[in-house]
Amino acid sequence: MRYDAEHKERTRALLLKEAARAIRAKGPRGVSVAAIMGKAGLTHGGFYAHFKSKDELVAEAMTAMFSDIEAKMDDYMERCTSAEALSGYIDFYLSQRHRDDRAHGCPIPALCGEAPHLPAAARRAFGAGIEAVSHRLATMLEQAGQADPRAAAASLLAEMAGALAMARAVPTSEQSEQLLATSRRALRQRFGVAMR
Repeated sequence: MRYDAEHKERTRALLLKEAARAIRAKGPRGVSVAAIMGKAGLTHGGFYAHFKSKDELVAEAMTAMFSDIEAKMDDYMERCTSAEALSGYIDFYLSQRHRDDRAHGCPIPALCGEAPHLPAAARRAFGAGIEAVSHRLATMLEQAGQADPRAAAASLLAEMAGALAMARAVPTSEQSEQLLATSRRALRQRFGVAMR
C-alpha cells in the first residue's frame, strides 16, 4: 500500500516523539529501533523509509526534544511578564512533577552524562538545544533587568539541570524534595523573582 507524503510525515513525527521519550527515559544506548517501531505500531522493516540509521534517529530526536522545551518556554513568555515567566519556569523545572517525568522533561539533566558518547550529529543537536534554551532564559533575564543576561542564563540553566539531576539521584523522596525546594528558593532570590 502506498501512502501520501502527509502520512509519511505524521509517521516520522510519531517515531521522533517515541524516540525522544525513550531516549530521555533510558538514554540512547538503551533504546532499540525495534522497540521504537513497536511503540509506534510499525514493523522494524519500515524504519529505513524514515531514517538512514539509528544515529540519524537519535540526532533528530534530540532536536525534537529541545523543540518541545523551547515551545513550553515560549508559552511562558507569551502568557506572562518576564519575571513571572522566569519564576514559573524555575518552579516547573525544579518541581517534583518534572523530576518524576524524565521521559517528557528537559533532556539536559537526563542526558548530560551520556552526551560525550553520543554520535557527532546528536552531540551537535544537544549543544544547539542547550544554546536555544539558554537564549530563551537570557531573553527572560534581560527583560527582567538582569545586567549580564547571557552569563546569568548559562549559570541558571546549569544550576537547574544540576539540581534536577541530583534530585533524581538521591536515595529518598525527602532529600529530593528538600533539594528542589532549596534550589528554587535560592534561584528565585538570586534572580529577584517572587514566589508564584
